[in-house]
Amino acid sequence: MNGRTRDRLLRRLCGRLQVGAALKSREERSGASAGGPRPAGKWQSFATPDRRILLLSIVVQLVLALLLGHSYDTRVFMGTGYLVGTGQNPYVGQDLGAAFHHIGFRTLTTVGYPPPWPLALGLIYRVVHAVTSNLLVYNLAIKLPVIAANVGLAYLVGAVLKNLAVDPAVSRKAWVFLLLNPLLLFIGAAWGQIDAIVALGTLAALVLLTRERRDGSAGLLALSIAVKPTALPILPVALVYLAGRSLRQAVRYGAVCGAGVIVFGVLPFAVFGWDPTTVVRHLNAHFVMTGTMSPMTVVRLFRDPLLMQGHWWLLGLLWIPALAVATVVALRRGVGGFDDLVKMSTALVLVFFLTRSWLAEPNVILILPLVLILTSLGELDRRALTAVWVIPLLFAMFNAAPLQLLFVAFPDAMETALSVFGRFASTSLVVRAALVVAWQVAGWWIVVSCFRRVPAAPARGPVEWS
Repeated sequence: MNGRTRDRLLRRLCGRLQVGAALKSREERSGASAGGPRPAGKWQSFATPDRRILLLSIVVQLVLALLLGHSYDTRVFMGTGYLVGTGQNPYVGQDLGAAFHHIGFRTLTTVGYPPPWPLALGLIYRVVHAVTSNLLVYNLAIKLPVIAANVGLAYLVGAVLKNLAVDPAVSRKAWVFLLLNPLLLFIGAAWGQIDAIVALGTLAALVLLTRERRDGSAGLLALSIAVKPTALPILPVALVYLAGRSLRQAVRYGAVCGAGVIVFGVLPFAVFGWDPTTVVRHLNAHFVMTGTMSPMTVVRLFRDPLLMQGHWWLLGLLWIPALAVATVVALRRGVGGFDDLVKMSTALVLVFFLTRSWLAEPNVILILPLVLILTSLGELDRRALTAVWVIPLLFAMFNAAPLQLLFVAFPDAMETALSVFGRFASTSLVVRAALVVAWQVAGWWIVVSCFRRVPAAPARGPVEWS
C-alpha cells in the first residue's frame, strides 16, 4: 500500500468516526430534550467555571444596587416595606416624607402588586431599615433578592443546558451572558425591578414539570404569577403539555396552580384585612393605559393622551383573544419535549407582550432566559437573542430611565437632568416609536420561529452571542 492510498483511507476513517460521534451527541441531546433535563433523581448542577466572573458580577450588582434606584418603583417598594413592617395597609397611599426624611416620599402612591412581594418588603424593612435607618442600606437590601435571582438564573440556565447534553463551552457562555448582561444589571440591580425573580420561578417550574414533579411545578408557577402576573401565559403551555399525556394530570395541575394563586395572591388580603381594590385598579390600568414598549407608543405620535378614551379602551383587551388563539395553535401543534415546552412558553408570553397596550421594559426579562436556551440549542437565530435584550435597553435609555435611577442618592441631580431631558421629549418619543416597531418585528419573528416545525438538524457546535 503506497503512502497516498494510506492517507486516503485514514481520512475516510476519521470522517466516519466524526460523523458517528456527531450522531451520538445528537441522540444523547435529543433524548434528554424529549424527556426534559434528565429524569428525576439524575439532575446535574452547574459548577462554577470561573469564580472571577461570578465575583465581578456580584460586586457590580451590589454597587449599582447601593447607589441607584428608580424614582417610582424604589419609592413605592421602600414605602410598602415601611407600611407592612409597621403593621399598616400598604394599599392605602400615605405621605411618608417624615418616615424617610426624603422629599420624594411625599407623593401618595400605593403598591400595585399582589401580596407576596409587599410581604417580602415588610420583612426586609423589619430586618434592615428598622435597625440601621439608612436609606442607602435599605435600598441595597431591597435589591438583594433580585441580585440572587439574577445569579440563580445564570446557574439554572447553565444546569438546564448541561442536562440537555449541550456543549460545555455553550453552557459556560450562557452562564457568563446572564451574569454580565447589561439589561439584567440595569433592570435588576440598578432599577430594582423584580422580573428576574419571576423568570427564575417560571423556568424552575418548567424544569420541575418535565421531571414529573407536577405539584411542585404548579405551586412554584402559582407563586410566580402571584409575584407578578406577567407569568400567567406559562399556565396554558403547561396545561397543553400535560393534556397531550394525560387529561387528568392537566386538570390536577390547573387545580393546584389555581389554588396556589388564591393562597399566595388572594388569601393575604383577608388575613391582614387589606382592601384589594388598589390591586384591581392597577391591573385594570394596564388595559386602558398606553405607552412604553407597546404599539400604543406609535399611536401616541398621532394621539397624545395617555389613557385610551372612548372605544379605544377595547384595544387593551386585545391580548385576551390573541393569547387564546396562540393557545389553540399550541394545542394543535402539540408540546413534545423540554425544547418544545420552552418554545411554546416563549411564543405565548411574547404574544401576550406584543398585544398588550402597556409593556414595561422590565417585563421582557421573563423571556430572556427562555430565548437564551433556545439560541443555545440552535432553535433560534442569535439575532433573536440580541434583539430581546438590546431593544428594551435602548428603549429605557430614551425613556429617561437612567436619569430616574438617581432618585435615592442624587435626587436634586435627577430633577435637573429630567428637566433638561424634557426639552427633547418629542425627539425621544419618535425614537421610542421606532424601537417599538423594531420590537414588534423581532417579537413576531420569534413567535413564528417557535411555532414553526423544523426537521431535525445535524449536531451543532458552540453558539456565539453578541
